[in-house]
Formats: sequence, structure tokens, C-alpha cells
Amino acid sequence: MPKDDVTIPEVDPLSLDLTQRVADLEAIYAANPHRHEMVMLTAITHLDPSRHFIVGFKDVREEEFWVRGHMPGFPLLPGVLMCEAAAQLSGYYGTNQGVTGGRLMGLGGIENAKFKRMVRPGDRLVLVGHGLKVDRRLMRFHVRGYVGAELAFETVVTGVPLKTGG
Repeated sequence: MPKDDVTIPEVDPLSLDLTQRVADLEAIYAANPHRHEMVMLTAITHLDPSRHFIVGFKDVREEEFWVRGHMPGFPLLPGVLMCEAAAQLSGYYGTNQGVTGGRLMGLGGIENAKFKRMVRPGDRLVLVGHGLKVDRRLMRFHVRGYVGAELAFETVVTGVPLKTGG
């Protein structure tokens, strides 16, 4: 899937210890500007800068803003919100590792998004990200999302620095 000349290792999501926390919600707030209903991460559980590798998850709750309308009686986490979670995971990595130089990274692109499994309230969406290009001018991460052992989605997200303040 990735265009970049990087081999993405397969990760068995069931082998990941999700009980250990590298970052809880408070630490995610310190790194990412998202608030309220737009927070798409619950915790970060692994961070390996030597491999540009990061793992986090989103606990999908029954009271989320989209549940009532997408789709009534059979709520499904919208694919665009899965991609947003992937972007937030990548953004956390860039900020936490000092890659962004204090600049806010914005979503510059989503490529090759594929949705393989439904994600519903009560599920834990585990996000596994590998940096393809990690630079202050551009970050590209290949992110896979799993529910249990099943691949729910994958995409490549691109982050670009935003001009802020007018």
C-alpha cells in the first residue's frame, strides 16, 4: 500500500500489551489540540522512535456524537473518523518526538484508505502506525486499525505544518 520505500512490518494486534500507557488522555491533550467530541484517541500504549512506530487506541463509546445518526439502530463508526484517529495518532507522534518544532500539523492527505470491518460502540479500535516519512515539513504514516485480531481499516495519512495566527 505505501508508496514510500519502506517495508511495513506486520504486527499481531493481539500480541500488544494495551494495559501499559505511554500517554493517557491528559498527555494526549498536551500534545494534540483536539477537544470535546473530536478527540479520537483514548491512550497511547507504545512509542518506538527508532522505528517511527506508535500504537494507541480509541474506545468507541455508545454516547459519541455520531451514534444517534450513523446509522440509527445500527451505529457504525464513520470511516472518516477512523482516518481522523489515524491522523491524531500521527500528530501525537510528531509533537511528542519534537519533529514538528512546535508547529501544529494538519491533515494534508489520506491515501489508499480501505475499510475491512465494521467498528461499533463497545469496540476498542487499536491503531498501529509506522512512519514512512517523518520530517518537520511533512509526515506520512501508514496506520492500520484493528478490532481484536481483525483488520478494520488501513490508510496512509499525511501531515503538513499549518500556518496559524493569521
